[in-house]
Amino acid sequence: MDPQTIIARRVAKELRPGNLVNLGIGIPTLVANYVPAGMSVFFQSENGLIGTGPIPEQGLAHPLLTDAGGRPISALPGAATFDSAMSFGLIRGGHVDVTVLGGLQVDADGHLANWMIPGKMVPGMGGAMDLVTGAKRVIVAMQHAAKGKSKIVAKCSLPLTSARPVDLVVTDMAVIAFPNGKATLMETAPGVRVADVRTMTEADLAIPDKVAEMEL
Repeated sequence: MDPQTIIARRVAKELRPGNLVNLGIGIPTLVANYVPAGMSVFFQSENGLIGTGPIPEQGLAHPLLTDAGGRPISALPGAATFDSAMSFGLIRGGHVDVTVLGGLQVDADGHLANWMIPGKMVPGMGGAMDLVTGAKRVIVAMQHAAKGKSKIVAKCSLPLTSARPVDLVVTDMAVIAFPNGKATLMETAPGVRVADVRTMTEADLAIPDKVAEMEL
């Protein structure tokens, strides 16, 4: 199983029936493909749609039906469209149950940096600031390391997305939560040892006596 699939499958297990869920671009968009059968979850795209479905199959994409990053999406029966003001009213008003975002760095305190890559043109952070601040629960879906360098860091060196810490980080190696503001290893991916996670993590991790293996 490839790293992105591991992450998306595990994040999907965090969703609950009736949740209003916002998926960021990148790995988070894959989560919609792994919602448990029979579970009714409402996905919101911040550009103005509730009721997004799985990524459309090749040749079935509609040019006007996209996510916030401009990538093709599908709409389920009963989906609703609206303007950006209404969309961000939902986000800022605390009506989004879960947001799933990608990340460049998450630090030991749970702070997220996910919008500025040094040396590259950046139009702005988009809706990430609003989502991390306004959603009831914030989940970061990202690979554990990039080019051999940990993305779970002691302190973010990139600009923070929000002063609010995230609730959960799901990577291709581990699930990390932040009880009492401390990065804590909750689960390891299949075939990954606790020692492997510790080696690939820059931030200090609290390690419980028993660490479960991800169920995918």
